[in-house]
Amino acid sequence: MNVVIILIFASLSVALLFLAGFVWAVRSGQYEDTLTPSMRVLAEDDFTEAGGKAVPVPALNQTQERQQSNDQ
Repeated sequence: MNVVIILIFASLSVALLFLAGFVWAVRSGQYEDTLTPSMRVLAEDDFTEAGGKAVPVPALNQTQERQQSNDQ
């Protein structure tokens, strides 16, 4: 029975450590910009022209995508 109590306290302490890490990451701004890193791969030239700053890239609508695919 003593081992179960030790394991409960150990699991609670690990869970609190993960919670503290998550709160620290949110407060330090790790999750502020989730769109730019994924768009950087698709539009690298737009980011280098802006001096390396994160610039949002507008998404193409369906008619523009069709026109571009027809031009190719």
